[in-house]
Amino acid sequence: MEKIVIEGKTRLKGTVEISGAKNAAVAILPATILVNGISTIENVPNISDIETYCEILKTLGVKIKKLAEHTLEIDTRNIESVEAPLDLTSKFRASYYLTGALLGRCKHAIVGMPGGCKLGARPMDQHIKAFEALGATTDTEQGKIEVKAKRLIGNSIYLDIVSVGATINAMLVSVLAEGITTIENAAKEPHIVDLANFLNKMGANIVGAGTDRIRVQGVKELKKNETYSVVPDQIEAGTFMLAAVATRGDITIKNCITKHLESVTAKIIEMGANVEDIEGEAIRVTCNKRPNKVNIKTLPYPGFPTDLQPQMGVAMSIAEGTSIINESIWDSRFQYTEELNRMGAKITSQGKVAFFEGVEKLVGAPVYATDLRAGAALVIAGITAEGTTQIYNVEHIDRGYEHIEEKFIKLGAKIKRVKE
Repeated sequence: MEKIVIEGKTRLKGTVEISGAKNAAVAILPATILVNGISTIENVPNISDIETYCEILKTLGVKIKKLAEHTLEIDTRNIESVEAPLDLTSKFRASYYLTGALLGRCKHAIVGMPGGCKLGARPMDQHIKAFEALGATTDTEQGKIEVKAKRLIGNSIYLDIVSVGATINAMLVSVLAEGITTIENAAKEPHIVDLANFLNKMGANIVGAGTDRIRVQGVKELKKNETYSVVPDQIEAGTFMLAAVATRGDITIKNCITKHLESVTAKIIEMGANVEDIEGEAIRVTCNKRPNKVNIKTLPYPGFPTDLQPQMGVAMSIAEGTSIINESIWDSRFQYTEELNRMGAKITSQGKVAFFEGVEKLVGAPVYATDLRAGAALVIAGITAEGTTQIYNVEHIDRGYEHIEEKFIKLGAKIKRVKE
């Protein structure tokens, strides 16, 4: 078993380079199934979710070469199986994108139900609605979903809720369908735009990604052998921005798209920190005082992202006054608050609302990462706290952050990974 050990209290200072976006990469990798050729994907983050995805793709007959640290060559010309094993798909949520990709390419998919962080119910009803709208039949039993169709015919799909996963699966299944598909009430996240850009480069015809109405003109085949670079990770960038606020630091975050961070930037400025946009590709956050109290409500993009809620919670826990978070996406996102309370925070959560009564300091303690973003929040908490913090369940963190210790060490943190 591994744990992360942090010696606080440290003011972070320096420059950090942001990796490729986890949420984009885990959509683009299964999307390569739709390509009857070779895709070269650059800026792929070195995280465990990507390793697991590559394992799954290989079981389907996909050939993968690692050309460089962050570059994969993916050959999907010979798909040998349409069944993705449950023991691998259960490790993370984004495995359900295999369903739409395999259905689109092979007209048949058998995919083990997804797993990942336990943040609340993750129903697939909107995904199934999209598949069936294009003519597929679906069956969910024994921990897996099976979908098949003789033909996929374009149709209008209205999503009852704004769902990133359902939007992506609807795009994947419609790319090779006959005719035109429109996806109404679509999610607008940057990684949806990135997926559309990848598919279009490979020969798809998708317009409207980034708006609430996406139009897909089906094509007969995707066959272009092209190179595509994954968009920078807005959540990793936001994590380091909030680390600067919590530690009263001075961090320049390079290789990011500052427009994707506008909702976070607005709240950080409200907390009394300074934010400097450097030509739209880097951002500098400085904070030389205790943060001001602030209230947030998580919302789909372009609202404040739920994946930055725990990191914001750390800054709130040491802010002046009482701050409030209203979590509108997940039912169980506040599990991390119990761990912060072990470190001296004063947080009360009631359903989807949490109240953060700011304290002057946090104190190191043994804590457990309850999910991916909670783990990142605890790293920030350990750096700002007095004394020693030990973080367990670090496998959650490894799912979405590349070389997290090394990046924080470059900023001055006293952090290391040890085996027990």
